[in-house]
Amino acid sequence: MQIIESIPKLKPRSVDAHKGDFGKVCIIAGSIGMSGAAALAGRAALRAGAGLVRVATPKSVLPIVASIEPSFTTIALPEDNLGRISAKAINPILEVLSENDVVAFGPGVGISGALRSVLEALLEQDQLRLIIDADGLNNLAGIKDWPAGLKANLILTPHPGEMKRLWSGLFREPLPSDRQQQAVQLAQQTKTVVALKGAGTVVTDGQKVYINKTGNPGMATAGSGDVLTGVITALAGQGLSDFDAAVLGVYIHGLAGDIAAENLGQVSLMTTDIIQALSDAFMRT
Repeated sequence: MQIIESIPKLKPRSVDAHKGDFGKVCIIAGSIGMSGAAALAGRAALRAGAGLVRVATPKSVLPIVASIEPSFTTIALPEDNLGRISAKAINPILEVLSENDVVAFGPGVGISGALRSVLEALLEQDQLRLIIDADGLNNLAGIKDWPAGLKANLILTPHPGEMKRLWSGLFREPLPSDRQQQAVQLAQQTKTVVALKGAGTVVTDGQKVYINKTGNPGMATAGSGDVLTGVITALAGQGLSDFDAAVLGVYIHGLAGDIAAENLGQVSLMTTDIIQALSDAFMRT
């Protein structure tokens, strides 16, 4: 196992660059009561340098999401009677995939059979670069033997509870106590990049391992994971490999949290403070 300690960097921007050079990304997120998750992920992707961010969200949630941040565009998706993305959204989502370099799925979407169907359709897309987080992971855990038909290239970003659910659906043996072992085995079994969140986030592709050293307890606040999703999505869209995007993403996310804590203290730190500090984090990296 190769232990990685160096932090990847983005290439300097050309003086004649345009927004298409820095990634077109689509974040599929949100539901009634969880509009903030979609907006936070979208705003974080913008602050992390994505050239164009589209947030695909249930149609009744769209006005709220759009009002939070004018710099991303939105896509209205069909919804069920509980305000979650419905199975009728599969075709509209598949139609926009070719217009995007990277797709993220999961923040605030909820859990349902229809959402699992949407996710299954994404998993079957050859070479699609897909980040799955939050409820996306909980829906993934409900799909039987999902690695067998996997054609997309995945970055999975579970917290410990989501890891436990993913593990129980894939392995017969109990979840190991060692976090690095958990992440490495999941990455190897599924041929994905895994970022196991928590103190000392573990990033691995099954061969290389990075243990993050940035971040603080003040970041244990609602929406922090949605910000990480947006950051990793943006970095992947700017040309980094899946592993490098995850490594730089967790490092920058944690450093932004540290900068915010320096200014505000850990107790008062909110997720929007992490987004606000991303610019300083990039300048320090």
